[in-house]
Amino acid sequence: MTLQQAKFEYLLRLGDSSLIIGHRLSEWCGHGPILEEDIALINIALDFVGNATSILAYAAQVEGKERTEDDLAYMRNERDYRNLLLTEQPNGDYATTIARQFLYDVYTFFLYEELKKSKDDTIAAIATKSHKEITYHLRHTTEWMYRLGDGTEESHQRLQNALNDLWMFTGDLFDMDEVDALLIKEGIAPDLEKIKEAWEKHVKEVIIEATLQMPATTIKQTGSREGRHTEHLGYLIAEMQYIPRSYPNTKW
Repeated sequence: MTLQQAKFEYLLRLGDSSLIIGHRLSEWCGHGPILEEDIALINIALDFVGNATSILAYAAQVEGKERTEDDLAYMRNERDYRNLLLTEQPNGDYATTIARQFLYDVYTFFLYEELKKSKDDTIAAIATKSHKEITYHLRHTTEWMYRLGDGTEESHQRLQNALNDLWMFTGDLFDMDEVDALLIKEGIAPDLEKIKEAWEKHVKEVIIEATLQMPATTIKQTGSREGRHTEHLGYLIAEMQYIPRSYPNTKW
């Protein structure tokens, strides 16, 4: 594998995760539990889509095959996506969305903090801009973790159930392969073992503070690096890609 191929693959992993989580959050538009949260979730969704646009545009440039960020977003099949399994999980109730976002926000907070030091100037610049947004995302979901976990008996149980159900997808966050090995060697990407240590410490602290229990399951589902996803991604992509595939090359 060449450095160019590894960098393209890595950029897809970053960009696809932001794109899919952004689309998931956009599904809350008009359905938020309160107006303030409806607006907050859509703004966060826009942050993710903006991040995905920047990363996929750079991925297309690195690939050098005259594709655009729109081509990468809308003209690939399910097995070509490299988003983390956690990001494609359904919204469920509000507790499920908060649990999913919290787990992912902690991950991106520490990941992008390291990516700001990347020897690839473009990746470092994107990470620097995005980390400011991610800091807000994490503060938002952390506050909701406390509010729901240490709230009513029902809110506590719903959040605990959500954590238990989603925990199996957290192992996928830290899988590494030859792509990571090459980019770590070149100083472009961070070692995910370092990210994992910081993630576990922070997640545990918040869960305990929210009067919740750490999930006991040891089942870990992985596969996103090879394009193996849960059943939910296909439905999400079909909805997301309907207009671009039905009316290709249309300009709005």
